[in-house]
Amino acid sequence: MFLRNMCIFSPSQPLDVKTKFYNSDKGDLFLEVQIQNTLPETVFIQHVSLELPEMYTPKPLNTLNLDRENECTFGTRTLLKATEERWYLYHLQVKEEYLKRARTLSGLMKMGMLNIVWKGELGETEMLYTVPLEREPESCGDLKLYLEKIPNTVVLEEPFQMTFKITNCSDKEMNLIVKMHNTFSVHWFGRSGSYLGKLNPGSSISFTLTLMCLQLGLRRISGLRIIDTTLKIKYCYDQLANVCVVPSRDKMEC
Repeated sequence: MFLRNMCIFSPSQPLDVKTKFYNSDKGDLFLEVQIQNTLPETVFIQHVSLELPEMYTPKPLNTLNLDRENECTFGTRTLLKATEERWYLYHLQVKEEYLKRARTLSGLMKMGMLNIVWKGELGETEMLYTVPLEREPESCGDLKLYLEKIPNTVVLEEPFQMTFKITNCSDKEMNLIVKMHNTFSVHWFGRSGSYLGKLNPGSSISFTLTLMCLQLGLRRISGLRIIDTTLKIKYCYDQLANVCVVPSRDKMEC
């Protein structure tokens, strides 16, 4: 009589893969991928690719343009030693026909798959490592404000300009006006209560405002208000940015 022993082995995880989504101030979506070799031996990364939903186009940011040719930032070295890590970065661009839909998405989203093809150090058969991607869409409320342009430094008591872009993330048309409130160190120029115009759902508009700083050093820009006259809603934006205020050359020479 024979007894058969059944043994269950749990294969070690060859790669530790971590992913993270980032939203920039301008609403761009980025994906960071961190790959670490958890085996006690070297592995060779053959290929890393993204399979995204139809509405997105991936733009890899892992190459450098040298002598009019794109070269990988990791060079020709594709091996990953034990415990060694490697980072990949992708810019996920929404196709134009999906822009309106992208602004209204909510809940946990399936973002496709990350596929990694690798080999062991002895050149074994290629293995496919697949990681499902998910993310929570950024909640921007009904109105999203982006800072598009600001100087690195400004001169004390001299006007400078900041450019903003606002996006209607709601499903209703807005009629917008802009109001500015001065602070102790920063004053706004122009007529407060200016009409920005109508803004349809999913649409954006840019506008430029003029300011002046009254104190030296790092100064916070605050006091911007956007009012929707249709629904009588006020959107308050403080801590918009920090600017470095320097003295004018004329005063320094004196």
